[in-house]
Amino acid sequence: MKILSYRFAGQISFGPKVKKEEAVWDVLAIQDTLQVLPSFPTTIVEGIANGMDFVEQMRKLAEAASKSEEPNQFKRTFSSIEWLSPIPRTPKNIFGVGRNYADHAKEMGLEVAPENLMIFTKSPTTIAADEETLSVHSNVTSSFDYEGELAVVISKKGDNVPKKLAYDHIFGYTIANDLTARDLQSKHQQFFLGKSLKGSCPMGPYIVTKDELPDPQSLSIVTKVNDELRQNGHTRDMIFSVEELIAQISALVTLEPGDVILTGTPSGVGKGFNPPKFLAAGDTVKISVEGIGTLANRFE
Repeated sequence: MKILSYRFAGQISFGPKVKKEEAVWDVLAIQDTLQVLPSFPTTIVEGIANGMDFVEQMRKLAEAASKSEEPNQFKRTFSSIEWLSPIPRTPKNIFGVGRNYADHAKEMGLEVAPENLMIFTKSPTTIAADEETLSVHSNVTSSFDYEGELAVVISKKGDNVPKKLAYDHIFGYTIANDLTARDLQSKHQQFFLGKSLKGSCPMGPYIVTKDELPDPQSLSIVTKVNDELRQNGHTRDMIFSVEELIAQISALVTLEPGDVILTGTPSGVGKGFNPPKFLAAGDTVKISVEGIGTLANRFE
């Protein structure tokens, strides 16, 4: 199932994409009108905490709406909504993984692939949506860079999650652009400020539930800037797999429903070119991940 978050008539909502249509089912309206279920979550993070039961609930609501006398009253066309990030607000900072692809580590100046996991975080205020116009923050940085990534959405609270049980804690996957001010990252000798400028973590367009992407290590990642191919990677090349990331992070930090882990970026970031190819006003970045879709943002 592809699930999106959106604003319609001033209200934030969520729902599954209507199959073969450019529209979303308004599951809150369906439940309110048809009373299909005894109860239903009112926010997407509440729903995600119910795991695949939440997916089954939305399937039942969509089926009831499609069989109703006026199914179109429960559909919101993409042209009528404002897209939001699939997770409009994470419960805590977004987890990022540094140098999780050997070729990217090399282009960033590391000759030997890292043996230990490198984790940083981004503020929840960085979250932005697909098709949202974002700033290059030219008033504070001259080296704003893109990083196309697979993002993992957590559904189940967990501490010390064994690697073999990591899959049970995943709700689904989305696409993220881990935008980074390289000069601030270097100046402050840590990642948080350079990674946390407003709008520096667009995500979307959908969360694709884990049943539709059973192997997160079998996905291509392609990033284009103004239609120029910059990144052409594959998740099989991660140094630390998705299961390993969940196991190692949860050994030290409690994972919660709605948490997001950015799994690292392949080679081809702007800093990796000679001379560097950082973002400028007027650029458009499109990141495509196999099985999910394309996240697109224009910069000004």
